[in-house]
Amino acid sequence: MRIAVLIKQVPLSEELALGPDGRLRRDGVATEINPHCRRAVSKGVELARQTGGTCTVFTMGPPAAQAVLVESLAWGADDAVLVSDPRFAGSDTLATARALAAALAATGPYPLVLTGRNSVDADTGQVGPQVAELAGLPFLSAVRELRLDGDTLWTRCELDEGARESTVSLPALIGCAERLCAPAKVPVVADPESLRGRIRRLTADDLGPGPWGQAGSPTWVDGLEAVTLPARAGVIVADDLDEQVKRILDLLDQPTGHEAAPVVPPAPATVAVGPVIAVVVQPDRHQVARELLGEAARLARSRGGRVTAVVLGHDPAVDLAGGWGADHVLVVDGAPDVAELAGALADWCAPAAPRVLLAPGTSWGRELAARVAARLGAGLTGDAVALELTDADELVCWKPVANGSVRAAVRASSATQLATVRPGVLPVPEPRPSRPTPVTRLAARASGRISHGAVTRDAGVDRLAAARVVVGVGRGVSIDDYGLLDAFVTAVGGELAATRAVTDNGWLPHGRQVGITGRSIAPDVYLALGLAGKHNHLAGAAHAGRIIAVNTDPTAPVFGAADLGVVADWRAVATALVASLAGVTVDAGR
Repeated sequence: MRIAVLIKQVPLSEELALGPDGRLRRDGVATEINPHCRRAVSKGVELARQTGGTCTVFTMGPPAAQAVLVESLAWGADDAVLVSDPRFAGSDTLATARALAAALAATGPYPLVLTGRNSVDADTGQVGPQVAELAGLPFLSAVRELRLDGDTLWTRCELDEGARESTVSLPALIGCAERLCAPAKVPVVADPESLRGRIRRLTADDLGPGPWGQAGSPTWVDGLEAVTLPARAGVIVADDLDEQVKRILDLLDQPTGHEAAPVVPPAPATVAVGPVIAVVVQPDRHQVARELLGEAARLARSRGGRVTAVVLGHDPAVDLAGGWGADHVLVVDGAPDVAELAGALADWCAPAAPRVLLAPGTSWGRELAARVAARLGAGLTGDAVALELTDADELVCWKPVANGSVRAAVRASSATQLATVRPGVLPVPEPRPSRPTPVTRLAARASGRISHGAVTRDAGVDRLAAARVVVGVGRGVSIDDYGLLDAFVTAVGGELAATRAVTDNGWLPHGRQVGITGRSIAPDVYLALGLAGKHNHLAGAAHAGRIIAVNTDPTAPVFGAADLGVVADWRAVATALVASLAGVTVDAGR
């Protein structure tokens, strides 16, 4: 079998920062293969050997991007293609996907195309499904298990709150999760010059008329700003366990003043003259639907516009969306898969011309928005954390970059502007009084190329967004101590969250990951146990009322972002807190 692997060269996230000119500093910054793409290379080589076929690795970038192809060849890839031309400069995700899809068509066919589930520098997860849409391929994201049986691929895919078994008929494109296999990582590449000689270059002339690069990119960055975490009290308590426990209990008992967002009034009964903002409601994700519809209503009211909720016919949100902020409900019947829903939605957008289309920043929402954008040739901003609507009805999306230490303002030039929004970053308004909401019905059909099977949901993840107390753990909490950890979480009445390192190791489900590559939360209290406190994690808990950190290292960065820092072994603190909350007296010296 001929297998293609799409990879990306990314900067080491710890090294990206704003320079004195307000731009991202890239000169001299070390680069590597995107970590998720390393899994794609490894699995691609493995499947090529298994089927007696070949594995061809593609990347798009400047000549220096050859380095990631050289490493892939050293790992065992048979061929490599560098898609490189000055005319590709300034490519956004859609222009990149267009070039990669053209490169696959020019060198293929390939029954199976692999890529990483997302890139760690942008985390949009858009290029994979956009290539799939342009190439007419089914797409599965976050694949952590797969088995090839002839022309059928069986997979287990990570969902935002669990996992699902799916089978797909080839040809297909899949995004590889962190836990799919060991990464393709070569410590030392022997004879790199010889390997460079095996790299084929494709230019814009080889791929056709385009449009390429900036000319084919409907989005652009219109400003960057540094992100600083909210200032905290920074009180540090060391050595005295009784005092540490007392301080923690005091903060657990104090109110934070978190208030619910106000009710957004419905649009006037008269015909609106402002923009239409559409929100796609993901089945079974009503919390994020309420966030998006509330924000859409706020933006629409500022410009005299209206909100349309796009809901699948079997979803109870059909009857609830009006109370959450919708002035109109578009019901899509026919139980379509994501690709077919995208097709129906793109067909609706053409005559309806919504100014803005919002989708949740989940694996489902990312694929849907990416496919719609590819069909419309529209601008899509992924992973937005804040939205603005200008006086000219232009959407400005703020999204994190550079490991979350910087955020970028992204604009789009298309008639319909799309964005996926990270769950948990927007307030949830109080439901407004119900009133009759006009409903329009739209039919869509499923293709049948993907068959979805059993879904396993992670227990309790649904409660994480609404939890008053969240206990976050890093690698400093050993998997062997999770029995004590569970008792501690129960005692404080909290929910469990984790850093990326913990979920990548499989110690906790991906749905409990907090941070730039996970979810955002805003509990009254965030208890950080055994985690260093990198910016990309703490950014996900920045809206917590109070942050309490427990770490044995007094120099841990987490203490600089905490209201209360406890220098101690978390196990001693947890044991004492559990006993105190249970009304048991313990010897603090133990």
